[in-house]
Amino acid sequence: MESTKHNGRQQSATERRRRELLEAAERIVLRDGPDASMNAIAAEAGITKPILYRHFGDKGGLYRALAVRHTDALLDNLRIALDAPVLRRDRVEATLDAYLLAIETRPQVYRFLMHPSEAGASESGFDVGRHSAPLLRRLGEELAKVITDRLDLGPGGELTARVWGHGIVGMMHGAGDWWLRERPCSREQLVQQLTDLLWGQLAAVEDRAGGPGF
Repeated sequence: MESTKHNGRQQSATERRRRELLEAAERIVLRDGPDASMNAIAAEAGITKPILYRHFGDKGGLYRALAVRHTDALLDNLRIALDAPVLRRDRVEATLDAYLLAIETRPQVYRFLMHPSEAGASESGFDVGRHSAPLLRRLGEELAKVITDRLDLGPGGELTARVWGHGIVGMMHGAGDWWLRERPCSREQLVQQLTDLLWGQLAAVEDRAGGPGF
């Protein structure tokens, strides 16, 4: 029993330390964006780089941990938007806005997660694209589950939901990336335009009977 308690305390301390290191990494990412280096993160955390490697393995491991942290937070915000007690079109707008607000509010974090740094090539061949693709796939699958639970898509509905889920995420990512770089319009204008694009099929389909509604 005492051994179990000790292991639990040790695991809790390790998780707490890992969280502290991720918070230090976030501070550097917010400052440096894609140019955030393991050296700078280790210095911010007050440790040596080998200790940082011990926790995350390499920059790819640190990237994956930060990606999970921010994807979890983004999914929470998207679910809040989808559960808002408003008309369906308003929920679509709120969901698109939640994504765009996240990348607008923390652009350096977004750029770190989605865009390689020219300086980053020196850090053991870190390939941001290899790591960002699973993040987008996870968002697509999560949105597909929401669509499956809420909309009556008839025979083959699960496949349709996955096509829509990944398609909507691809659209949000592509349009959001372009918008964040060029700022050709306000966030509100972009939300309206993207909602208009999506609205045809989403307006036509019925809610799933007994489901939470979309």
